[in-house]
Amino acid sequence: MKILLSGLLLVILSFQKISAQDSLTINKIQDTTIISKSNIGDKTHQFSYKKLIIPAVFISYGITSLTVPGLKNLNSSTQFEISEHKPDHIRLDNYTQFAPGVLVYGLNAFGVEGKHNLRDRSMIYGTSLLITSAFTLPLKHLVKEERPDGSNNLSFPSGHTAMAFASAQFMFREYKDTNFMLGISGYSFAVFTGVYRMLNNKHWFGDVVAGAGFGILSTEMAYWLYPKINQLLGSKKEKSQTMIMPFYQNRSVGIGLVKNF
Repeated sequence: MKILLSGLLLVILSFQKISAQDSLTINKIQDTTIISKSNIGDKTHQFSYKKLIIPAVFISYGITSLTVPGLKNLNSSTQFEISEHKPDHIRLDNYTQFAPGVLVYGLNAFGVEGKHNLRDRSMIYGTSLLITSAFTLPLKHLVKEERPDGSNNLSFPSGHTAMAFASAQFMFREYKDTNFMLGISGYSFAVFTGVYRMLNNKHWFGDVVAGAGFGILSTEMAYWLYPKINQLLGSKKEKSQTMIMPFYQNRSVGIGLVKNF
């Protein structure tokens, strides 16, 4: 299990490092070449097929693990290995799923600025959590996969893991251009969350991998959609302000909107 999870994290970090290097190259070109900003465009919110590779692979693996015998056996053997060690069940995964997102706000409060201001990053993060919920909640009821502990049939995909990786991807996107190591630090909380969903006997390995894919995809979609959402919520009045904040209460995820005219 440790080898599988280490490989999962290594794939993410390797791909993100390549992505960050590409972004750095673009920035260097902009610094050394006299080209107008309007011609280059803002790469932060542009659609890129390359960013779909990791989530597509993870989601595909999770889906195939539902039916392919070899992958189903891997799910079972992983849970059997966990049950043999009989780990203590802890509920930190209920909180670590949001830790990277909270860190972004905390770092900004202490002067470590990310890519966006409070309003814009709240809009992006809130959209990401909504998209994650839109993916995971209906799928749980459609797939009806039984949890390892037999408590219900809402195992696939792992919602906690999806939220955790959505938050980690949000932290990466905010800090990858200014501090790469800080940006990827959020993935440690995401992997921890996925591991403990299995240690708590709530999810199979395939559920966790798929959850990671849906989480990353949700945040990428939030960044792509941000300019259009911002335009819809914008106002011609200079004094008009809009604030969007995500919230989590009683195991429910939502988003609040406040608009001053």
